[in-house]
Amino acid sequence: MNYMPLYRKYRPQQLEEVVGQEHIKKALTNAITTNKISHAYLFTGPRGTGKTSTARIFAKSLNCVDGPTIHPCGKCGNCIDITNSTPMDVIEIDAASNRSVEDAQHILERVMYAPVNSRYKIYIIDEVHMLSTTAFNALLKTLEEPPKNVIFILATTEVHKVLDTIKSRCQRYDFRRITTDDIVKHLRMISTKEEINITDDALISIAKNSAGGMRDSIALLEQLSVLGGEITTAEIDNLLGRLSFDLLNEFSQKIVESKPNEAIEILEKVYNSGNEPVQILTNLLDYFRNLLVVKTCSKEIAIELSQLNDLQIEALSKQAVPLDAHQIIFLVNKCCEYIKELKTTNNPKLWLEVAVIDLANLAQNTSLLQLQERITRLESGAPVQQQAPAPAPARPVAPVKSAPAPTPVSAPQPKPASQTQQAPAPKEDFSPMPTPAPAAPVGNDLSSLWGQLLENISSAPTRALLKQWANPVEISDEHVVLAVKNEIFLKQFTDGSKREVLQNAINTMYNKEVTLTVRLPKAGEPTVSPRLSSSPSPAPAPAAAPKPATPQPPKVENASPTPQPQQDEISDEELEEAKETKLSTYSARSEEYYMHSDTVNMALEVFGGKIIE
Repeated sequence: MNYMPLYRKYRPQQLEEVVGQEHIKKALTNAITTNKISHAYLFTGPRGTGKTSTARIFAKSLNCVDGPTIHPCGKCGNCIDITNSTPMDVIEIDAASNRSVEDAQHILERVMYAPVNSRYKIYIIDEVHMLSTTAFNALLKTLEEPPKNVIFILATTEVHKVLDTIKSRCQRYDFRRITTDDIVKHLRMISTKEEINITDDALISIAKNSAGGMRDSIALLEQLSVLGGEITTAEIDNLLGRLSFDLLNEFSQKIVESKPNEAIEILEKVYNSGNEPVQILTNLLDYFRNLLVVKTCSKEIAIELSQLNDLQIEALSKQAVPLDAHQIIFLVNKCCEYIKELKTTNNPKLWLEVAVIDLANLAQNTSLLQLQERITRLESGAPVQQQAPAPAPARPVAPVKSAPAPTPVSAPQPKPASQTQQAPAPKEDFSPMPTPAPAAPVGNDLSSLWGQLLENISSAPTRALLKQWANPVEISDEHVVLAVKNEIFLKQFTDGSKREVLQNAINTMYNKEVTLTVRLPKAGEPTVSPRLSSSPSPAPAPAAAPKPATPQPPKVENASPTPQPQQDEISDEELEEAKETKLSTYSARSEEYYMHSDTVNMALEVFGGKIIE
């Protein structure tokens, strides 16, 4: 007697024998009982879920001599022919090999003939999505209005490839993946009848590997049955090239503990055992998935979703304690990315090693607590405040520069004293990095106030833009009016992001909320150059007063202290000293600043540079 494969031997012969698909069995049973038979059906769903078997049972129920009935006898000629796949009036067509328009026309030619010895002529077209568009169009009219006693049953695993015009002419039944419990029960029944010695854990492993397909589960059980003896999960893992749970637990523990060296050692043993790189990462991905389920779900739900035993669930729970859920999700995503790489690369072992090292190194850098601490430090600004006083040593260059000062302008002694009194000012270093600390406004002339306001601007590009294109009209503790010469830049200070920076600088300068107005310049408004508060004051009093009360000492021989000139008049000696303290780039000769573009000025501002002619 010829041997029959188990998946054929245990193929269901009646609707109640179909495993799972309760909704479909109920619908077809009611259709047969009430004699509401449609002319076209569309069975969709994953492979191995019973689409073709249900189509044959439905055809047998309709053409049985006792039918239409939900319990075909299985003994009449029609039932026997359908069981043996040799019926006259039930035509099975594989659309994968009969997909052309000529094949469809051949079907249509035979559709017109009446059934030979059955109640219905039934066409079962498997993998119907493989038909070409022209073949679909040839069937459209016949599917919509077929001849009497002709029924079409279309089966497909990819219903999205079937034309909508075809789907609209059929009754659609979606076959779902069969649950793990249903597959295990059915496999246990077959194992008992076939006297196959297999453990329950092994049956669960088979069911999980089949991804909801009964046919694949029965085929794997049949393959394992030839091994003899008791079949356990170890035999299944060896047959499928899968890693055992204990090995995956040890392997993943090295990864979550950020021990790439030890993880690579385990990987070498696994790879040398004959496991493929894609299979290794796929098993690891499945393990991390179960780890995430155990981390986020209750024990009962975790057992149901993972189909693991109590000891395995306990091991996963212990491993998941020090991990955050987002860390496990990160590992899952990385596994998915590297699996894609392995499927396309010419050197899978290299990428497998890279993947394991990457996973082991990334786990230590993604702790949620560490991320929160880093965010807290950044928001508090503590590191910036600690770094600010670093470049604040007393400048020793000022006393050295006071020696070569034989000019009759002023005595050299007040210079160091002046710089000693203005100790905070040199701390406001015009280096490329931080902005100067805001100082209270000193003096009431527009040029000085304009210079102090510019120093309070925290953004170097905004400060450079204002120096190039803005002109102060009024600066006071109540109202600040600026005239911007370019309409494009004007919009940035009226509606754009630069207005907030400017407003904050003004409020900081006066320590209160001050009204700001930015507009285009009017005719006759004088141009005011900024005099920075950190620049050397022009011509101090010769009397060497301990604390000059006003910035305008009664010194007639030097440049006028009034804000009438549009540029600072500074002696060559003072200019050289200012350059030594990095304050001459835009405080010594303001006209030099306005001779260049905004980009050049911004570079001067940020990098503390100067123009060399």
